[in-house]
Amino acid sequence: MKRLIYFLLFLFLLEGAMSCKKQTFITAENAALTITADTLRFDTLFTSVGSVTQYFTIINSNTQKLKLSSIKLMGGTSSAYKINVDGNAATELSNVEMNAGDSLYVFVSVTIDPSLTDLPFIVQDSIQVNYNGNQKYIQLEAYGQNAHFVRNLYIDTHTTWNNKLPYVISGGIQVAQNSTLTIEEGCRIYLHANAPFIVDGTLIVNGTAANRVSFQGDRLDHGYRDLPSSWPGIYFRESSINNSIQYGIIKNAYQGIIAVGPATNTLPKLQLSECIIDNIYDTGILSIGSGIDAVNCLISNCGSNIVISAGGTYRFTYCTVVSYDNSYINHKKPVLTLSNTDETGNSYGLNALFRNCMVWAGGDNVENEVYTNKKGNAAFNIDFDHVLYKAKDISPDIHLMNSIANQDPLFDSINAGRRYFDFHIGKNISPAIGAGMSVSISNDLDGKERTGIPDLGCYTKH
Repeated sequence: MKRLIYFLLFLFLLEGAMSCKKQTFITAENAALTITADTLRFDTLFTSVGSVTQYFTIINSNTQKLKLSSIKLMGGTSSAYKINVDGNAATELSNVEMNAGDSLYVFVSVTIDPSLTDLPFIVQDSIQVNYNGNQKYIQLEAYGQNAHFVRNLYIDTHTTWNNKLPYVISGGIQVAQNSTLTIEEGCRIYLHANAPFIVDGTLIVNGTAANRVSFQGDRLDHGYRDLPSSWPGIYFRESSINNSIQYGIIKNAYQGIIAVGPATNTLPKLQLSECIIDNIYDTGILSIGSGIDAVNCLISNCGSNIVISAGGTYRFTYCTVVSYDNSYINHKKPVLTLSNTDETGNSYGLNALFRNCMVWAGGDNVENEVYTNKKGNAAFNIDFDHVLYKAKDISPDIHLMNSIANQDPLFDSINAGRRYFDFHIGKNISPAIGAGMSVSISNDLDGKERTGIPDLGCYTKH
């Protein structure tokens, strides 16, 4: 009996010793600690909006427990940054225990103080991790800027925006009928996913070659800033007239430009000059029975680049309409669709002139990059005058004049895998060089002077 009691006591003491051993902490200065980042960088932020959350991991790589003396946000409560350690939000946590092989997730977000400056600035801080006499730092950097923040903006008077600060729009913007919004050179407009740009009146964009006006989504953090469909697009509705966009960049929208109905005067509903419409998920330019005059424009890498339906009057001069498969948008639809019918099958007169243009796409996904749909007896006049195009069978409804079929324009540099697209034409090698006809337009999309016999597309040769 005594032996049994001694044996049980031995087991109890052994278990206690083992338990104590499990609970011991490694205290050596050279204890292994892995931190998965030495710097967290936040892309351009808009002050008072905040950011997405980034994180790093702290890993105890030892075979014993490790106690972190502290995890500390060095800027304290006045910092623009906030940290959360495994669900605990604080500027400093003390005596944080980590089991052997365990890890902690440290989440970091940042909000910029709008009172700091009107210009872009760097906001810095750091997180200090203390253990066993060691100090490790994770640097925090955010490039932020102040902005005009507007929500559900309704403009019912003549209004001008300058380029002192960007405009960040949520909920949408509407320019009322008989009102004009003028946007001066260098303005940057960032729109939220729920923010369509609706024009019932007039939109005037006065960009320049040196200071273009840009429209894009407001998510600029890595992984989102180049996503198509990040904002709805610009909608010119039935009552809208006298619209002009010069040196504008419209990118990453669901639909780039939508024009509905003809203008109520003799001018086109929309004049586009030296504009870039790029990386649009659905349609770069969607026009429904409207009128557009476009010069020196690049419409690139869209689900469909240009779709014209229900007729209308159009003129495209020195425009490059082009798409390539890439990681965001698969090229499956013609780059140019022309139809004189609406959704109910009614037909309307269609008059469209493409002069000194290129209509092209890479790959073999689509045989005919120019698609026509003619119905009824309404006028259907489509002219390709000095146009390089890709189509296995061009429609007989298109009148061809001095045009080039199915010859690769040999753009400067295309790397779809890296999403790098330079649609300039290389000097002395492209069939588009010297293939145009002289018209009274002296510059290209870059503002470079066109000399001699003109080249096709929005860029003259380097």
